[in-house]
Amino acid sequence: MSKHYETMFILKPTLTEEEAKAKVDLFSKIIIDGGGEIAAVESLGTRPLAYKIKKFERGIYTVIYFTANGALNKELERNYRINEDVLRFIVIRYDRQVEIGAWENMVNRAKGLPFKEFKLSESAREPREYRPRRPRREEAVEAPPAVKKAEGAE
Repeated sequence: MSKHYETMFILKPTLTEEEAKAKVDLFSKIIIDGGGEIAAVESLGTRPLAYKIKKFERGIYTVIYFTANGALNKELERNYRINEDVLRFIVIRYDRQVEIGAWENMVNRAKGLPFKEFKLSESAREPREYRPRRPRREEAVEAPPAVKKAEGAE
């Protein structure tokens, strides 16, 4: 069963437009050769980095939305790591129904199509994990008896 993925990678800003397009085509070919199907490719252009990476302050951002089996990720990440022009990369998998709906909206945005509205039925929503409420300062637990004795000795 194929899963929904998004991969974002940042290329060196010193690449020409043709070289950057060739890198995007290379990673797209790896996805297709691995049995994946590309839903959309979105070029976000050159943007400033949050911090310097390999002495670069800017990078060329690209996002690829695709569906594939899990084995493809290892090959894709291996190619990102050995490519000197890639500064950073990330591969994200979307599992839950809500995430897949959001993934479809991002694909539509990348293609320039209108967003789809999706709603979950109550049974499809995942239950929240129970977490006990933390006490407020006013409700703080009394000090242990050893501390009370020390305070009373004064």
